Amino acid sequence: MDIAQPPHATVAAPAIVRRSALQSSFVLSRIAPALGAEVGNIDLAAELDDDIIAALRRALVEHKVLVFRDQDITPAQHVRLARRFGELEVHPTFPHHDEFPELVLLGGDDKKPAMENGYHSDVSWREIPSMASMLRCVQCPEIGGDTVWVNMALAYEKLPASRKQQIEGLLAVHDILPAFGDKMTPEQRKQFPAAVHPVVRTHPESGEKILYVNGAFVTHFANFRSRNAVRGAFEGQSEKQDLMEYLLRQPAILEYQMRLRWRPNTIAFWDNRSTQHYAIQDYFPAVRRMMRATIIGDRPF
Repeated sequence: MDIAQPPHATVAAPAIVRRSALQSSFVLSRIAPALGAEVGNIDLAAELDDDIIAALRRALVEHKVLVFRDQDITPAQHVRLARRFGELEVHPTFPHHDEFPELVLLGGDDKKPAMENGYHSDVSWREIPSMASMLRCVQCPEIGGDTVWVNMALAYEKLPASRKQQIEGLLAVHDILPAFGDKMTPEQRKQFPAAVHPVVRTHPESGEKILYVNGAFVTHFANFRSRNAVRGAFEGQSEKQDLMEYLLRQPAILEYQMRLRWRPNTIAFWDNRSTQHYAIQDYFPAVRRMMRATIIGDRPF
């Protein structure tokens, strides 16, 4: 996909990036036409110099999902690495590592399946959502439990012109309650009210336009009637619902996706601004356990 880059956009990372201090390199191998690259010849347990971190960030913006295999890192190393890309959040409801609250613990057990199987962008309900997430596989079944990521810049690009015109300037309400309301206290709700974000956000580094609505957290449009001429409340409600359902179907288009089969010590690092993902729940009663660090991002515009 060729996307025009604004003057301030970062330059795409080359296939091989030289590491000045240790004279080693990492190699990028594309996973799918839409997005994703596997990163080879790199040890994430090592102290990576600033040039390598900058090159990884450029690769993340370009490919949107980076996959690292055979990375047997400790929780402390996981947090240290993720923090090289920005400040880390602490999730208000997920269980977390005893020593490192920035590490979310994901996964069910053989009594109850996990519940991440819906297309979503992590913590879009925050006023300032995440920049990226870094997920390490601790335990996974021999088969099943794959994760799918979706290129939401491509999803926007492929919309018909009439749809792009219809959603220009439209705002959507993102709320934590649909997914986590039963786990929240009234005090937490006051801390995390519903947030309003553009339906089409702009990537702050690449300049890409991104379709930014997801089924897990978006509840409704904030300004549909002021942006669309309708004859009355009934017609307006119907048209709002039709448009929302149309937009929420876009991540399911296979041509926008990549799929990852997990192995223990696989790490996926994805740009949460330009992707959605879906954790496939096809492995119960087998168990899949993950640790995730989430990097705080910027206010969508």
